[in-house]
Amino acid sequence: MIRLLLADDQHLIRGAIASLLNLEPDLEVVAQVGRGDEVAAAVAEHRPDVVVLDIEMPGADGLSVAESLPGQAVVILTSFGRPGYLRRAMAAGVRGFVPKDAPVEQLAAAVRKVHTGGRYLDPELAASAMMAGECPLTERERDALGLAARGASVSEIAVSLRLTEGTVRNYLSNAIMKLGASNRISAIRAAQEMGWI
Repeated sequence: MIRLLLADDQHLIRGAIASLLNLEPDLEVVAQVGRGDEVAAAVAEHRPDVVVLDIEMPGADGLSVAESLPGQAVVILTSFGRPGYLRRAMAAGVRGFVPKDAPVEQLAAAVRKVHTGGRYLDPELAASAMMAGECPLTERERDALGLAARGASVSEIAVSLRLTEGTVRNYLSNAIMKLGASNRISAIRAAQEMGWI
């Protein structure tokens, strides 16, 4: 029996996915959580074989949670098929990436493959990621733009990243230019659509 932990902030969807996975003869959902910051404690308590994470959750996003679980078999289940998310997930050690609109059989197949040490990438998401190319932003540009996306001012970003305000402005300007955007808001939107921040 493959023991699963399911993390998704949408209660109805989480319950439906759990019910469908529990119908599989070799799968058992042993724990469910609705927040990213609840996953580590649930993993420690229930010792699942595979953790299935949504990307967008309160408390901590699924990619951050995956990074905090080194060595844990993780499948990302998301309605956001952004190419940058797939690249970030792979860099975090995630071994499975499945869209939420996939049939439950596809999710079950991904869980089984990841459990045996393999990788499962949805073919459409993999093709999109390959066509999108690499993120043109540096890590610091992504950090600054990500904080700006959460509403942080230049001075707040500077304090958070331990930089001068002038350096932060340079990073934000570079990001705007690299993304071909006209301003910070459109740069944020473009980076979010690609899953780069």
